[in-house]
Amino acid sequence: MLYNFAPTESPHFYQLNFGYRITPKDAIILEAITWRYHAPNGGVLGDTKDKYPGYVRDMGIGLAYQRFFWKGLYSTFHATPFVQQYFTSTGNKIQTGFQLFLTLRVGYHLELFKNRLFVEPSIAFTHWPINTNLPNSFEQVEKKYPNYFLFEPGLHIGFNF
Repeated sequence: MLYNFAPTESPHFYQLNFGYRITPKDAIILEAITWRYHAPNGGVLGDTKDKYPGYVRDMGIGLAYQRFFWKGLYSTFHATPFVQQYFTSTGNKIQTGFQLFLTLRVGYHLELFKNRLFVEPSIAFTHWPINTNLPNSFEQVEKKYPNYFLFEPGLHIGFNF
C-alpha cells in the first residue's frame, strides 16, 4: 500500500493472502490483515475533518470466496473478524473491541509473465455490521458516519505457485 509511505498518519497496512483454486472458477482465500486508522471508515476518502482522539489498530484473519465469471471478471466475498485496539494520540492503549468486517469486491484478474504474476484491480463495497466496545470518545466521532463504504478502490498483486 503506497499510503504506508505517508509522512504522517501512515495506516501501517499489511495484508497477506493465501488462495487455493477449488475449481477453475472457484477459489477460497485465507487472509491476515493488520492496519491502523485515525478516522471513521465510513467517511469520505481523504476527508480529515472528523478524527478520533487517537487511533485504532485492527488485527484479523479472514476467509474469502472468489468466483470467476467470464474471462478475468470475478467477485469475492470477504469476512474478517478484527480485534481492535484503541490508542490515545500519545500511543497509550485504552481499550479493546471487536469488529466484523465484510467486503464484496468486483474486479478483473490479469495474468502476467506466463501466469506467474497476477494483478487484480477492483471496486469494493465494505460493511461492518458488528463493532463493539468502542471508547466513548471514539464512539462520538464514529456515530456521525455510516457503517459501510461504497466504491472503495482496490489493487491486489500476487504470485501463482
